[in-house]
Amino acid sequence: MRTLLYIIAVVLIIGWLLGVFHYNATGLIHILIVLAVISLLFGIIRRA
Repeated sequence: MRTLLYIIAVVLIIGWLLGVFHYNATGLIHILIVLAVISLLFGIIRRA
């Protein structure tokens, strides 16, 4: 389960980077980075 959360976080971060730098999207693209951070934090909390 933990590795799945990290994979999801990495995919979301890559999507965020592509959205910010390539598509010049509005504030909606920042939801991806928020979801990635939440996923990483959830993985760290579950590991502890």
